[in-house]
Amino acid sequence: MSTGLEGVLLVVGRLLFGGVLAYTGIGHFTGTEGMAQYAEYKGLPAPKLSVLASGVLLVACGLGVVVGVFPAVAAVVLAVFLVVSAVLMHDFWNVDEEQRQSEVNNFQKNIAMAGGALILASVATNDWTMGLGVGLF
Repeated sequence: MSTGLEGVLLVVGRLLFGGVLAYTGIGHFTGTEGMAQYAEYKGLPAPKLSVLASGVLLVACGLGVVVGVFPAVAAVVLAVFLVVSAVLMHDFWNVDEEQRQSEVNNFQKNIAMAGGALILASVATNDWTMGLGVGLF
């Protein structure tokens, strides 16, 4: 178990990282129709189902990181999701100049968060401070 400053930083980081992703997932349920239209525009199959499924994934894995339930699995799943969504949804190379910077920013944000998720996964084999301790390792 992490103690002292290391433990505090881990808890705050998990709350910020996992909490924001879980909150984002809730938005997939409150804004399903608009997100489904965007997903359809981007060419995703079954856009409404894709939005709802990604919402479940973000909420479940975000909370898994926050509370320490299968945190390594949750973090790796989030990393994969973030990379895939960066490529599929923020394809800045396929948009016109007016949209390009916004898509570049969102692409980079997703890739950076995927990196953060992998870092969390690398330390998730330890007993997490203030975590429930449910996991594979």
